[in-house]
Amino acid sequence: MKGYLKKALAMTMAGVMVCGILTGCGSKTTETKAETTAETGAESAAGEASAEVKTVEDGVLKVAMECGYAPYNWTQPTDANGAVPISGSSDYAYGYDVMMAKYVAEKLGLELEIVKLDWDSLVPAVQSGTVDCVIAGQSITSDRLEMVDFTTPYYYASIITLVKADGPYADAKGVSDLDGATCTSQLNTVWYDTCIPQIPNVNQLPAQESAPAMLVALNAGKCDVVVTDMPTGMAATVAYPDFKLLDFSGTDDDYEVSEEEINIGISVMKDSPLTAQLNEALKDLTPEDFDSMMKEAISVQPLSE
Repeated sequence: MKGYLKKALAMTMAGVMVCGILTGCGSKTTETKAETTAETGAESAAGEASAEVKTVEDGVLKVAMECGYAPYNWTQPTDANGAVPISGSSDYAYGYDVMMAKYVAEKLGLELEIVKLDWDSLVPAVQSGTVDCVIAGQSITSDRLEMVDFTTPYYYASIITLVKADGPYADAKGVSDLDGATCTSQLNTVWYDTCIPQIPNVNQLPAQESAPAMLVALNAGKCDVVVTDMPTGMAATVAYPDFKLLDFSGTDDDYEVSEEEINIGISVMKDSPLTAQLNEALKDLTPEDFDSMMKEAISVQPLSE
């Protein structure tokens, strides 16, 4: 989960915000007037949209995350590569979620504030209005949708399995090959609640409070298997070279999950107009942009040093 990002976000943001140039067959005078009118109207609309964004603190987008879930988000001691100060701390936050938070805050014309919270405190913080939103690698599950609203996805994360490269399950080709394994994952995730129970005769250990904790459990030999998502798994193999990533996707023996459970979104208070405004900010980003930004986040995570 660690290191620092120099070019990808700037390039991505520049690419998605380039305005098209209108051309036509009219006279130069007509074209100039039309372009001037269009530009003025666009600037006016942007100004009005920004003014209509209602946040906890005027002019500020308060975004909550763990700041300990690389490559989505992590804590670092400096502002290297554009990391953002963590509210009430001398440390800084960076990672894919911070990149995305910076992007949407700029699109909305707001200053960004990162609020560091434990995983289980994220949804309550949105519900209570302590923060404006959560950008923290949250899956858009039906259970969460009962408590908060979500934007359109800002990442699509497939489910994978982590094992020790020299362990008894290193050659597993599907979920059924994990029969009898001792497993764990992070608390209140689709990985723990939905995927692990699908393993035959599984010995399901108590859930871990954080992603780093589940990786430590595997490294220490307390379990045979950890179920997580692809970005977390890719980051883990950098931090722990003796881990092996097993990807069963595309086979008949993969974990059964709904599309909503692998779609990652920004959570917002129920019925808040901010959801639509964030969707507007996200609309120009493509899955290719997401992948490019995530690869860069993985490459610069502190644990990659």
